[in-house]
Amino acid sequence: MENFSWLNAFKEMGKRVSAEMKELFRGTGAGRALGKGASGDTTLVLDKRAEDAILTVLEELHAAGHTFTFISEELGIKEFGGSDVLILADPIDGSNNARFGLPFYSTSLVMATGGKLSDVALGYIINHGCGDEFWAIKGGGAYKNGIKIKSSDRVDLGMVNFESSVPKRDLVAAMPLLKVARKVRCLGTTALDLAFLASGSTDAVLVPSPSRSFDYAAGWLLVREAGGVVTDTDGNPLDDSTLGLERTRPLLGASNVTLLNKALKALRG
Repeated sequence: MENFSWLNAFKEMGKRVSAEMKELFRGTGAGRALGKGASGDTTLVLDKRAEDAILTVLEELHAAGHTFTFISEELGIKEFGGSDVLILADPIDGSNNARFGLPFYSTSLVMATGGKLSDVALGYIINHGCGDEFWAIKGGGAYKNGIKIKSSDRVDLGMVNFESSVPKRDLVAAMPLLKVARKVRCLGTTALDLAFLASGSTDAVLVPSPSRSFDYAAGWLLVREAGGVVTDTDGNPLDDSTLGLERTRPLLGASNVTLLNKALKALRG
């Protein structure tokens, strides 16, 4: 399948997950824990239902003759016929937001031609709170709802987004950067943090704890295709990071090199 065909498939997955979430939240138990997922994090009912919606589309594609390997936060690794094509999914990024009734969470999907971040060819993110869709095609630009986007050319750290899975640890690591920003936000979904960075809505993104590739791979491509940059917190590129279930490195994204250098300087003290 060509990239644009995978894009159509990802849009269908996003549509089905959105419909599933709306139906699920009419009832009760969306936030009930089911156990540990393949990534080691707790799987909630809402995570499983979202993943099942994605799997339904993948099974239809496989039945039509397409082969690929699927890696997901909950299920782990599933082969659909064996192929160099890798489909990576975070069915719900921002599960705790959804669990507590905050309507701000996303689905993040990636198609790659190999096992490294540099092999990512297509990234897609949907904001289930409002339906906005973001996608990027390697060498083909980044888009929001079909309109090409570009990261900001601002040279001041006016808005910094950060994520904190363990506040007593992560806030200490993040504070040097947060103190030099004019405004800060902790939104609860790394995928949307990076999508907003790509579209010029924020100036920098910091995730001080090591992250898993399905959290950031789609956003990484979005930011790069929009003209921004994402590194680890030492300024090293992430291109050789493995696409899989393990945690890799902490993240620092900026809308341009000038702001990346300012953020790195702040973190280094």
